[in-house]
Amino acid sequence: MRQAIFLIRTADRKGILAETTTFFYRNDLNILECRQYTDVREGVYYMRIAVDLSPDVTRGGLESRFRELAEKLDLTWAVYYSEDQQNVAVLVSRTSHCFYDLLMRSEEGKLGGKVVLAVGNHPDLEEVADRFRVPFYCLPTRRSGDPEQEQALLELLGHHHIDLVVLARYMRILSEKVISAYPGRIINIHHAFLPAFQGGNPYLQAWERGVKMIGATAHYATVDLDEGPIIEQSVERITHESTPDDLRDLGRDIERRVLTRAVQFHLEHRVIVSGRRTVVFAK
Repeated sequence: MRQAIFLIRTADRKGILAETTTFFYRNDLNILECRQYTDVREGVYYMRIAVDLSPDVTRGGLESRFRELAEKLDLTWAVYYSEDQQNVAVLVSRTSHCFYDLLMRSEEGKLGGKVVLAVGNHPDLEEVADRFRVPFYCLPTRRSGDPEQEQALLELLGHHHIDLVVLARYMRILSEKVISAYPGRIINIHHAFLPAFQGGNPYLQAWERGVKMIGATAHYATVDLDEGPIIEQSVERITHESTPDDLRDLGRDIERRVLTRAVQFHLEHRVIVSGRRTVVFAK
């Protein structure tokens, strides 16, 4: 089934839904899904519409006709097509739990895109990539923002026609040069303790502090470290009986699930970024 997915944002007012859906009706396009949200506080209206495309519908013709409606209603919009494969690159260091989950979902066709490239700053996970027949490149560096390493990374991303970059516990900070090359197309995952517990062993710090819940956050990477728009989060309660190892294992499981969901939401065009926030039309 060929689908076109429209993401729309505009100032809230009466009649937007009626005129938009009427447009698709008059163009003989069957609406498969229609989700909407009104931010009453900000006065902004958001919509996601997926329509079935018959073989005689061309992209140029559809977009030209919809552009007329968008100008009339003052819509900010984008359209995506289900038949376009989206290529995903996964950046890793030494931790494999998020990497494995993304590779499995990709192989099963359940990610919304395909992992076609893996890049590590250590060689440890090359064997994992090999199991899923994904090309793996090791670009070692001792520090974040290494110009030569990042230039090699950008060349790899360009060569593989990457649409989305996923930082699957990639323990390096990307420079503004890399982030600016993929605005709104880099997703990061980290534990949800930030900024309280930083460093290499946050779960031990959390145990020492006696926290009662742990979680994970997936967000778009921006030049402001760990402050990009949040896509997905989850938490689970723990007790005084939980050991530091228990916290680490549970935390990794939450990270895996949260990152995969965030990647799926992005690849299925369910996310609209609005300033520092996101509107996510989850399934």
